Amino acid sequence: MILTVTLNTALDITYRVRELRPHTSHRVTEVTERPGGKGLNVARVLAALGHQVTATGFAGGATGRSLREQLTRTHGLVDALVPVAGATRRTIAVVDRSTGDTTQLNEPGPLITPAEWSAFLEAYDDLVRSAAAVALCGSLPPGVPVGAYAHLVRTARAAGVPVLLDTSGEPLRRGVAARPDIVKPNADELAELTGSHEPLQATRDARRRGAHTVVASLGAEGLLAVNTEGRWRAAPPRRLTGNPTGAGDSAVAGLLSGLVEHLPWPARLARAVALSAATVLAPAAGEFDRRTYEELLDQVAVTGEVTAA
Repeated sequence: MILTVTLNTALDITYRVRELRPHTSHRVTEVTERPGGKGLNVARVLAALGHQVTATGFAGGATGRSLREQLTRTHGLVDALVPVAGATRRTIAVVDRSTGDTTQLNEPGPLITPAEWSAFLEAYDDLVRSAAAVALCGSLPPGVPVGAYAHLVRTARAAGVPVLLDTSGEPLRRGVAARPDIVKPNADELAELTGSHEPLQATRDARRRGAHTVVASLGAEGLLAVNTEGRWRAAPPRRLTGNPTGAGDSAVAGLLSGLVEHLPWPARLARAVALSAATVLAPAAGEFDRRTYEELLDQVAVTGEVTAA
């Protein structure tokens, strides 16, 4: 079982319009609604790949109920979300069909009380013991300590369970210091963490701060991975136009599935890049176009060297 943690879950709503123009009204041509938040996106992709997944985090209010009802339809995914009094947030993605660009609007999450945080920690302690790997993903809702991910990383490491961290800002800085097995920042998050805008230098600096492996997402250029075993770049064969929301989460699912299947790093990165690219063609985050994924899997170019980083 793979455990995903989404402390700031969301009900993702995607609107598609012919052309997005400021200061005008728009007719929405298509609406999709899915369970969201980075960790739930990861969980849904993992389940689609055939892995058994348990999803934990927080859910509350009418949006939380809708989210949980939709989760029950995902084969292979177990809902272990902790109920809270506040309402789960919504996120709105507006896709401009004329350009392929996406405008994202993210509501704040519910205020988590000390009692609710304690209940989550108790549930997490039980779940992590039976996990093959853990993914800690996304932002923190109000009320959750800024060092929450660092605490969760240490708990997983104490249980001997590999842990991947995908967040940003101060939670990332503190979480990296707890020595996660993998961190997956994008270029901006990596630069904010290290102060360096040169990807290879920044990944090495992030490793010195505590992460065993750093996998940097470089957008259309693919992934850069650095650890004690070596360094690799993985790039898609071509640029795909569509909705990029959730592409990074699919990459996390590729990395985690490769980890529990004991794939070598080049194969993990190829899977992550192919899934990420195939997500751009899907209607919503947490999904991917399977035909595109299977076509791209053997076409992803992975280069690098096995050497001390």
